[in-house]
Amino acid sequence: MQTEKNIKLTYAKRFINAYNLIDQELRERHNFRRSMGFSDMIRKAVVVNFIVRKYEDELIDYGRLRNAIIHKSNDEFLIAEPHKDVVEQFEKIAELISAPPKVFDTVCTKNVLTVQFDTSIKDVIKLIYQSTFSNLPIYKNGGLIGVANGQKILNVLGQKIAEKVNIEDFLCNTKIEDLVQNFVDIKYFEVVPINITIEEALDMFYKNRKLLIIILTKTGSMEEPPIGILTPTDIMDMNKILDTY
Repeated sequence: MQTEKNIKLTYAKRFINAYNLIDQELRERHNFRRSMGFSDMIRKAVVVNFIVRKYEDELIDYGRLRNAIIHKSNDEFLIAEPHKDVVEQFEKIAELISAPPKVFDTVCTKNVLTVQFDTSIKDVIKLIYQSTFSNLPIYKNGGLIGVANGQKILNVLGQKIAEKVNIEDFLCNTKIEDLVQNFVDIKYFEVVPINITIEEALDMFYKNRKLLIIILTKTGSMEEPPIGILTPTDIMDMNKILDTY
C-alpha cells in the first residue's frame, strides 16, 4: 500500500511528465528556441495554437508550479503538492497538445453534397433548400472551382433585381460557374488534408471569421474529391470534444 509521501511524489512526477510533454511538443512543432522560458513560449504559442489559447492562464500557472516543485524541492521534501484534479487537468491538456483529436474521426460531415459547374442557379437554390446545406462545393472536371453559398447567391439576386434583370431568365440560364466568379471578395472556403486536427480547424475559424466551409480531401488538393466538410455550426461541437476529451 502506498504511503502518503509516495502518493505525493507520484502526483508530482505525473505533473512534471505532463509539463515536459507540453514543453517538448510546442518547441518542436512551432520551432521555439530552447532558451525561451515556458511562460514566454506559451504566450507566443497563443497566436498559433488554439488549445494553448484556450488554456493559456492555466498553463502559465502550472508552469510556475512546476518551477517551484523542481527548484525548491528534494527527495525528502516537496514544497508544493499538485492536487489530483490539477494533475489530471494538466495531463489532459498535454494529451490535447501532443495528440489532438482528428476532425474526420469526430465531428465532420462525411456525406458531402456537391454540384457540377454547369448546374443552373435555379437548381442550385433548389438543392440548398432541399438539403438545408448553405454551402455546396462546385466541381468541374473533377476539380473544385468554388463553393455555392446561399447568402452570396441571394446577394447577387438582390443586385439583379435592382438592375431590373429578368430573374426567371437569369435563374434558369446562368450556370453556377458563372455566378461563383463574383464570389472573390474574401477567402470564404479552405481545402485541407484529411488528417487535420480539431485544434487546427478551430484555429482556422478563429483567424478568419468569414470562413464558411472547410473541405477535407485526402491530401488537401483541390483536384481531389471531398471526403468531409466543416462549417461554423461545428465550432460548438469541436469545443465540447476538447472539453471532454
